[in-house]
Formats: sequence, structure tokens, C-alpha cells
Amino acid sequence: MTQDELKDLVGRAALDELVDGAVVGVGTGSTVDRFIDALAGRRDRIAGAVSSSERSSERLRRHGIRVLDTAEVDRLPVYVDGADEIDGRGCMLKGGGAALTREKIVADLAERFVCIADESKLVTTLGRFPLPVEVIELALPRLVRRFEQLGGRAVRREGVRTDNGHPLLDVHGLSIADPEAMEAEVNQWPGVVTVGIFAHHRAAVCLLGTGQGVRRLVF
Repeated sequence: MTQDELKDLVGRAALDELVDGAVVGVGTGSTVDRFIDALAGRRDRIAGAVSSSERSSERLRRHGIRVLDTAEVDRLPVYVDGADEIDGRGCMLKGGGAALTREKIVADLAERFVCIADESKLVTTLGRFPLPVEVIELALPRLVRRFEQLGGRAVRREGVRTDNGHPLLDVHGLSIADPEAMEAEVNQWPGVVTVGIFAHHRAAVCLLGTGQGVRRLVF
């Protein structure tokens, strides 16, 4: 199966994880686009969606799905989003689509994080994919040096700003053996808005697209 076919497969499979009559949290990215397209056929069975990006909000509205603000919900039963990498415990690297801060905010509202991804995203140790970090512009040079001390090479993502108006660093060359510890450490550095490690907001379920169908991992 092609990667696009795998994305369609897990996007449709995620519908089985939803709670009828409830608001669903919706992430960002090309795999989530396929989930949103599948969700259009079920829009009369959900109360609406809380989205993690302007891109996803626009796509939801085009399908006639009501988009709510985070102030309108206390909790979400399910948040569906993709990942750039996911390990065997459900810890993820996210932010390739530059929406990591809003993704983490919506994930924090959810009782269950359902990750949808193709099998190439499953790794033993996080870090092969460059680690995205949303930062305050003033802190860029200092943060580049901080990551150098950890053995990483931090590069500004040119031509990209988040929906929050901030630049992004992509950190190459890391091997993240302890995602919880690194997430906690980097989040404390002055000038970091959000680090793209999702360990404290890890996935509860991963729907992994494979050539043999959807593999459901529970963490």
C-alpha cells in the first residue's frame, strides 16, 4: 500500500474510537486531513470539534463540522492526531506541521490521545526525526547553544512561523532515551514556548497503518 493509502486507512479507523454525541479533539497534518475527510460522513453524530490549527479548522468547516473554541469545553473524550515519531510506550515527537503548542493544549483537554500514523513512524528511540521546538525570537541564539551542549544541531525552520507567530527550531542528531526527562528539562529553558516531545501527553492508543491493515497498539 502507498503511504497515502495507509493514511486513508488509519483516518477511517479512527472513527471507531470516537464517542457519539461528544466533541472530538482534532490535530493537524496530512494524516489528520484524511481523518477529517472521513469524519465528514459522521458529522451528524458528533457535537463538534476542537481543532489544534487554523488549517484543520478550515478543513472542518468546509465539511460542515462545527468548530468550538477551547473555552467552550471542559474535557474531550478523545483527541485524534498524528505523530512524526512514536515509540513503544506511546511517547511521540510532534511539530512537523508547526502546530505543536496548540496540539499540546488540545491534548491536555483530552481523556484519551489516539495517534494515527503509518508504520514508518514507529521507532525504538525518539530522535531520528528532528525535534521541533517553538521558541521566542529573542532566545534563538541562546537556545541553539543549549542544544549544542546536548549534542544536537538546532536549525531555524526558514519561512515558517506558528499560528502563534513564533519561529521554530528543528534539532537534529538527538537520541532521546528518556523522553519525560528531556521534555521536562527543555520546557524550563527561558524562551522555549513548547518542545515537541509528547511524553507527559503520550498516546493511549496508536492506530498504525501497515500493509496488512491497521495495527492497534494500546499503551
